[in-house]
Amino acid sequence: MSSVDTSLPEEITSVTSSPEEEGLSKDVIFELLKNRRRREVLQHLLEREETVTLGELAEQIAAWENDTTVNALSSDQRKRVYVALYQTHLPKMDDAGIIDYDQDRGLISLSDNADLLMMYLDTDSHKRDRWDRWYGALSLLGAAMLAASALGVPPFGLVSTTIVATLVVVSFLTLSAVHVFFNHRLQQIVEAKISRIE
Repeated sequence: MSSVDTSLPEEITSVTSSPEEEGLSKDVIFELLKNRRRREVLQHLLEREETVTLGELAEQIAAWENDTTVNALSSDQRKRVYVALYQTHLPKMDDAGIIDYDQDRGLISLSDNADLLMMYLDTDSHKRDRWDRWYGALSLLGAAMLAASALGVPPFGLVSTTIVATLVVVSFLTLSAVHVFFNHRLQQIVEAKISRIE
């Protein structure tokens, strides 16, 4: 039986610059992400948002790879993924500071550097920017309020159309200000992550 090469590229062995400010080079990030199983490890840990066991992780990845359920897996399918994760993928990810891997206990969780890889992944678990829904809902509500005011439908018929229009415009200005604020905070977060990439 041939031994598996678990040596790491030089970049991975010199990942951290200081304990407070850990970073990764783009080479390391792309090296880690080029393997589908490592991407699936990240996806599973992101979905679970908790520490998982090596057995659970191996079963889930084997089920995805074989397009089946965990219960329908054969022991060979489980073992093949388990061994590859145990010997190669999880130690590499742990050395890069992407996961915390307790090999003795078989426990895996996301680490601080995981966010540097998450921004390169397109997973359904990430929250999508849904500001279009807020603007659409406000547009419909504003149009309905203006129509009700113009037609004299209570209670909007009791208020002048100018006041209703002013309320709608102020609502859009408020929503736009909140949107700008959140985009600014998101930009700061992204820039902080990018600054950790060497």
